[in-house]
Amino acid sequence: MTFKSKVQEVLDAALAEREHLFLIDLSINEANKISVILDGDSGVNLQDCIDVSRAVENNLDREEQDFSLEVASAGVSSPLKLVRQYKKNIGRTLKVKTISSEEVEAKLSFADDVKIILEWQAREPKKIGKGKETVDKKLEIPYESIKEAIVIISF
Repeated sequence: MTFKSKVQEVLDAALAEREHLFLIDLSINEANKISVILDGDSGVNLQDCIDVSRAVENNLDREEQDFSLEVASAGVSSPLKLVRQYKKNIGRTLKVKTISSEEVEAKLSFADDVKIILEWQAREPKKIGKGKETVDKKLEIPYESIKEAIVIISF
C-alpha cells in the first residue's frame, strides 16, 4: 500500500465519523507534507480541523514514514469544486465563469447533481416605447460548463 493510499484510507475513516464534513482536496508533496482541505454542510470550525488532524496523525506511523500534516477549511474565496458545495450555498450570490468565457454574478437558486440555476434582475430597453424596464433573468448551467464558481460575500 502506498503512503498516499494509506493517508486516503485513514482520512476516509476520520470523515466517515463526521458526516457533516467532506474532503475538498488531499495533496502530498515529495517531502511527505500532507495537506488536507475540508468543507462542511454548515461550515468547518477549528475543532473539526483538530479532530480530523488527530485522527489522521494517530493512525499513521512516523517510524514507518515521516510526514507533516496540515488540515484546513476551504477558504472564503476558494472556488467551489463539488456538487455538495453548490447545494450548501443555495441562496447565496455566486460569480460563475463558464468555459465559453461568459461571466455571471447572480443568486444561486437551485443545484442538483447535474446543473445549477442562477437568478438575477437586469435593466433592459423596453420592447415598446422608450426607457428601460427591470426584467427577471434565469440561467441554467450544467456543471461541465462551469470553469470556476466563487461565493461572493456581501456585508
